[in-house]
Amino acid sequence: MLKIIALTGGIASGKSTAARYLKELGAHVIDADLLGHRAYEPGSPAHSQVVVAFGQDVLAEDGSIARKVLGGKVFGKPDQLKKLTDIVWPAIRTLAEEEIARVRRENKVHVVLLEAAVLFEAGWEIVGDEVWVNIVDREVAIERTMLRDKLPREAIEARLNSQLTNAERTARADHVIDNNGTQEAMLAQLREHWQRINAA
Repeated sequence: MLKIIALTGGIASGKSTAARYLKELGAHVIDADLLGHRAYEPGSPAHSQVVVAFGQDVLAEDGSIARKVLGGKVFGKPDQLKKLTDIVWPAIRTLAEEEIARVRRENKVHVVLLEAAVLFEAGWEIVGDEVWVNIVDREVAIERTMLRDKLPREAIEARLNSQLTNAERTARADHVIDNNGTQEAMLAQLREHWQRINAA
């Protein structure tokens, strides 16, 4: 039977590292960010809806969505951003569910992992049989992101302030992966969960 894990986490929580590791263990990973790019492709329902909602000037010369132009129309404008996510989030979910259905038909793997930063915000947690949340303390997240992305502290704090808190995510999780320690400590937690779901 196919088990679907929905994985989320904030900045520098190790979510992407966790997804890569679970892929190595044998999970089929669906990256919602990559599906987001596909959702904008010319010919897709979301593509035409975005053009209608935001105007012809969001089109690049090749007919694709000019993401920078679109970003400029929604940045710092919550009502416009909601208009966009109301189009794109359902499209991404449809793509994810189509991929899950394909994997189920092929019957080659036992676990699908849906990795999504906006899992709760988009309401995609109901796609998973279990919800896993990677967490890291705020200060650790700031230090790691400053080191990784070379961004000023204020910019990282602003991004953290716009996201759900650890407490909000943890309250809705079936399992919490603590990534405040070493990477190996995090991977050990993932191995335990992997063994548990494969033994079930």
